[in-house]
Amino acid sequence: MNDRKFSLTVMAIFAILTLAVVTFNYWMDPLWNFSHAHEYNDVQLVTDEREQKTANQIYVPKTEDTLLLGSSRSTYIHHDGFKDWKVYNYSVANLSMREYYTMMDFAFEQNPDYERVILGVDFFKSSTQEAEAPRSIQNHVKRVTQPFYRAKNLLSFDLMKTSAQNLQMSADDEITEDRLYNREGDAFARKLSEEETLSDTEDKIKKFESTFYGKSYTYYPRYKEIMKKVHDLHPEAEKMVYTTPISSELFKSLVSTGLYEEYEIWLRDLVEVYGGVWNFMYPNSVTNDITNYYDGHHFYPEVGYYIASRMEQGDNAEAPEDFGVYVTPDTIDSHLKQVKKLVDELN
Repeated sequence: MNDRKFSLTVMAIFAILTLAVVTFNYWMDPLWNFSHAHEYNDVQLVTDEREQKTANQIYVPKTEDTLLLGSSRSTYIHHDGFKDWKVYNYSVANLSMREYYTMMDFAFEQNPDYERVILGVDFFKSSTQEAEAPRSIQNHVKRVTQPFYRAKNLLSFDLMKTSAQNLQMSADDEITEDRLYNREGDAFARKLSEEETLSDTEDKIKKFESTFYGKSYTYYPRYKEIMKKVHDLHPEAEKMVYTTPISSELFKSLVSTGLYEEYEIWLRDLVEVYGGVWNFMYPNSVTNDITNYYDGHHFYPEVGYYIASRMEQGDNAEAPEDFGVYVTPDTIDSHLKQVKKLVDELN
């Protein structure tokens, strides 16, 4: 083989390998830059939800009428849990209450036709420790709008590894992680035995008591002010708020570390700002059943269906009767009195 033939052969091999990587990454699309779906990419790993969902809104235009924002807990609310509303779930892991504003604003830039916004709020994110540092989606927006962003991803050998993992999981058609997605943006969690759930819940309670509750917690003094800014953003859209339902075991930990009064302040502030709140965070038949959670902190999608149905259908929801109460300024006192009674019965 002469030098020219050798060079052409090497270039041809390189071109074929490059084309193979690009084609495979495009076919699997692990960063959600495209809209195609098939049985071999219907299980998707989480790489970075902020990047994946932000890029997805830019490169796969949205036509939904409802935006859902929340933390990892809210990722388990599936879009088809809502019968009449078309919901895009922009929830991401470890969402700070300081991120609602820029994420909502970005989502409306991509789809100005949202008619309503649903905010999932977590009590432990109302602490100064969790809320004080400013947080924004802008760095992720900047990253996914860089020139040739999608082209560079398609050429990535690192991304090809993720593509290969997604291919294997899709072929196995099994949920083997705490959070995996389908191509519709719905999150799933592997199902644990009751013994595994109890063990994970015990670990989670220890983490909350050492990291988020007790002496680590002080109610963020600007909470109401910042949530008011979120409320006033895009006033043409209706705003709905719901509290994420932690297990009663974790709720007992909250109370035992002396935070019940702050829980009441938090609910009152939300009711004052939004005029009403769907409260799911109190002892009831769903939160009392530890098998509805995989760690006492994150609920399974079945609970997400209850939440979606209750918020959309109210009294006609396909959900346990005692799960979810819409609390207003007129009912907050009686509701908190009832919650206190239920809390006392836990002990």
